[in-house]
Amino acid sequence: MSMPDFQLDPRLVRRRAGRAAAGYATVDALAREVSRRMGERLEYIRIDPRSILDLGCGPGADLPTLGERYPGISRVAVDAAPAMLAQARGERGLLKRLMRLGKPADPDFICADATALPLARGSISLAWSNLMLNWLHDPLPALKELHRVLEVGGLLMFSTLGPDTLKELRAALPPSQHEHLHRFIDMHDLGDALIGAGFSDPVMDMEMITVTYTRLDDLFRDLRASGCNNAAATRPRGLTGKSHWTQLRAAYEALRRDGRLPATVEVVYGHAWKAAPKVAEDGRSVIQFQRKPA
Repeated sequence: MSMPDFQLDPRLVRRRAGRAAAGYATVDALAREVSRRMGERLEYIRIDPRSILDLGCGPGADLPTLGERYPGISRVAVDAAPAMLAQARGERGLLKRLMRLGKPADPDFICADATALPLARGSISLAWSNLMLNWLHDPLPALKELHRVLEVGGLLMFSTLGPDTLKELRAALPPSQHEHLHRFIDMHDLGDALIGAGFSDPVMDMEMITVTYTRLDDLFRDLRASGCNNAAATRPRGLTGKSHWTQLRAAYEALRRDGRLPATVEVVYGHAWKAAPKVAEDGRSVIQFQRKPA
């Protein structure tokens, strides 16, 4: 569900992701851990996909794992930032192409927005999206697109960030009329959005991951290096006063335990299926006929 009083600037999100692309692999420990935990959840789900979509693939770190889990299955990698896709694609010179003869084909790489996927209806069996939905202030249009491109019986598997992400930093910020931090959508609202997009049997769960830092500046550095600094439309546009930072640092420093400063990340995991439609696009009911057993 969207938050009417909160908007993200999608062009700024793409621009910052592009700037972060080259060095993203040095600050993606959280994304790698979340991907690993998503993979553990996928082990309990029976699915034999014919095609896989990695939506919001970033520099492509999840693509080899998906290829190993489902060898020989075609993969499509989509991201809105061209520089991220360039990292995911890597250099594919003649020598490398020759060395890959006899091995699984490279994924198809597509630069596209999550709300307008250039993929055919029903062309994807498994849609995988690791920490992409949190970059949308309204996930419903993207979820509808994912539902459209999935085949009947297809699976959406995703992770995103919940409202308690960076709660320590949010609490330490002095009061302001500006958005100094992103807001994140509640797990239950995401479940409602999945139903609204047409998905069936959504399963959601959440866990807290605490990252610790020796200095607050190290947290800020990681946020900047990963392109995760503020992209709210109502973010402060000018310089922030010295007193603001002094208050922030003092409030956060009070949270130090055993020499470390905590940073909480609420990770929301979910999966849902595309069931056979009960109503056609023109509104007529869909009645399925099955052959009577002999």
